[in-house]
Amino acid sequence: MAWKTPSPRVRELIRQGAEIALHPPDEWLDELDAATLTGETRRQIASDPVLAAGTRRVNRSNLLFWAAANVRDPGEPVPANETETPLATARDIVRRGLDESALDAYRAGESVALRLWTQIACSLTADPGELRELLDVSLRSISAFVDDTISTITARMRAERDELTRGTHAERRETVTLLLEGAPITRERAESRLGYRLRAAHTAAIVWTDAADPDLRRLDRAVDALAEAAGHTRPLSVLAGAATRWVWVHGTPDTAPLRAALDQLPDVRIAVGSTAPDLDGFRRSHFDALTTQQMLARLTSPSRLASHHEIELVALLTSDPERADRFVTRTLGDLEGAPPEVAETLRVFIAEQCNATRAAARLFTHRNTLLRRLARADRLLPRPLAEHPVEVGAALEILRWRGRP
Repeated sequence: MAWKTPSPRVRELIRQGAEIALHPPDEWLDELDAATLTGETRRQIASDPVLAAGTRRVNRSNLLFWAAANVRDPGEPVPANETETPLATARDIVRRGLDESALDAYRAGESVALRLWTQIACSLTADPGELRELLDVSLRSISAFVDDTISTITARMRAERDELTRGTHAERRETVTLLLEGAPITRERAESRLGYRLRAAHTAAIVWTDAADPDLRRLDRAVDALAEAAGHTRPLSVLAGAATRWVWVHGTPDTAPLRAALDQLPDVRIAVGSTAPDLDGFRRSHFDALTTQQMLARLTSPSRLASHHEIELVALLTSDPERADRFVTRTLGDLEGAPPEVAETLRVFIAEQCNATRAAARLFTHRNTLLRRLARADRLLPRPLAEHPVEVGAALEILRWRGRP
């Protein structure tokens, strides 16, 4: 259908509306994010912190791209959004093994955008004729823009998939995938293709960044630091996405030097799996690292380094985030909003089997200071600590990894 340029008056209304859309309130963006990251078809994206962060950036990119085009040329067709933001996220989607069905998120975002734009349009004019023309042009424009962008991104995803099927990287990723799926590939063949011994104790990790403009060299330095912390100079590293590495090392990394290395690598995060031997350990450690990464994403945790043995209980308790939040609020009461040092003192006290001397030493604080904080914490709890120490300890662990609102 030929594109019909709207009347001068409607062009001006579209420009006014686009200027409003260029400065969206937070609740609009929250609604877009919720729509594009919920639902069964988008569960894999929502549970991956890199893909989820990329999807949020794409939402903003698409909204601002369309709005800016209509400020410049109101009512004219808007070309597909081929900027780096959607293209980078599309590459990561392919490298996670997902297909074009992941672009269903664009449709979910479109439905929200159409409704929000209709609200804007209705605020610009009370004239039925103007409103009819305004909505006819702009809603067709939004739909065409989303269609064209999806078509462009789909083509780029297919090209990326073709690229990944060639070369040594593709062979390494294919071999790792076969091992993780328990496919019948011999140990000898897998070791030959990976250049990595499988007859050993393995610790898997996921190294990633969700920064908008990441320095990917920092990921490689983090992989080296992880291997060094385990006393292993030749890690197995697989490119799982533009901003994600799947890593295996022999042995167990020492978290103290690893944490120190991360202090020099802003925006890089590491989720560490369990340590276990042989092929089963290779698989189990990776899935434990995934569980750790997904829990950090689910709780929007600020922690940049987490090990599976630290978070296993919390991961189980927070599989349903809403119920976990209710459990924390019900169990901790006013302590949930208390100064962080009060809740942390009680958490460490419980972790040290309610031994005040050991807790004070671990916190590098005076024993009397610790006792005062414990007394304050007990007053803030809905029920005395002595009546339900296990529940309080679990709630405090959730609070620790969730971070403060």
